[in-house]
Amino acid sequence: MTKTFDHGGGVRSVAVPIPGNPLGHTLVYVVDTGRGPVLVDTGWDDPASWETLVAGLADCGTAVAEVYGVVITHHHPDHHGLSARVREASGAWVAMHAADTAVVRRTREAPPERWFTYMSAKLAAAGAPEEHLAPLRTPRALPGPSPALPDREVVPGELLDLPGRRLRAIWTPGHTPGHVCLHLEEEHPAHLTGRGRLFSGDHLLPRITPHIGLYEDPDDATVTDPLGDYLDSLERIGRLAPAEVLPAHQHAFTDAPGRVRELLDHHEERLAGLLVLLAEPLTPWQLAERMEWNRPWAEIPYGSRNIAVSEAESHLRRLVKLGRAEPVAGSEPVTYLAV
Repeated sequence: MTKTFDHGGGVRSVAVPIPGNPLGHTLVYVVDTGRGPVLVDTGWDDPASWETLVAGLADCGTAVAEVYGVVITHHHPDHHGLSARVREASGAWVAMHAADTAVVRRTREAPPERWFTYMSAKLAAAGAPEEHLAPLRTPRALPGPSPALPDREVVPGELLDLPGRRLRAIWTPGHTPGHVCLHLEEEHPAHLTGRGRLFSGDHLLPRITPHIGLYEDPDDATVTDPLGDYLDSLERIGRLAPAEVLPAHQHAFTDAPGRVRELLDHHEERLAGLLVLLAEPLTPWQLAERMEWNRPWAEIPYGSRNIAVSEAESHLRRLVKLGRAEPVAGSEPVTYLAV
């Protein structure tokens, strides 16, 4: 059964399923404009997800063929996956921040063996055991079709092309390098106190913390600080103080500043906990093994372990930048120690 919800003021949402994922679904927002509906995100590229999106748009009183544009909060497949099908069916433009468009372009153009070679070397440097590295040494096709290459750029600070609406882009890197939140600068339809409504993507969610890993670019050796980017972005969203947040998962909520404070406190507590673990030298892999996750390390699937190690590394980057941890000279694979 298709789940749609009317948020008022010409904004509705369709819960588009994510196959085999505990998140359950992506909330695709349908925003009425003077030129037809504009979608915020599109959902996972799967036949059942497509059918749900089509049925949901019908429930909203429109159709895929009527879609004027698609604004993508970030490049992950549960957000950007169906963009190509929507564009093919409607002729809609697809917009994304340039940093995430660059990720999409690399994904489309790089041969699979380039990615597997990079990941194998990266995980080896992080201290991954041989049994984890072995499958990466047999390159294979990456799963799924190539994601749609956006044809418009979301420019931070600028209003998007939504005739009759005021939707402004806010760059919120952290979860991805080009993640954007979208601020609907209009009075809340229920007159809630605050500054309009915010389509928050994965940046600000009501009950879960988004994954903050390293920004992966095999051809760029820049030492990034994704967790620092995320925390800075969170504080900016807290100061914005929207009346209501419309996230890509779970449900709409109010008190964005309160939720921001919870997330800032969560990450400070996590960094403090990692410093306790780093009383002894640990590789990023060893640190990930000892961190708290939603299940014991032994039960974490293969692919999710890669994500966990990336998150451990992003936290290490932050601690090193803050001068609270440092790499141990001469260690290979490199280990880190609290200062």
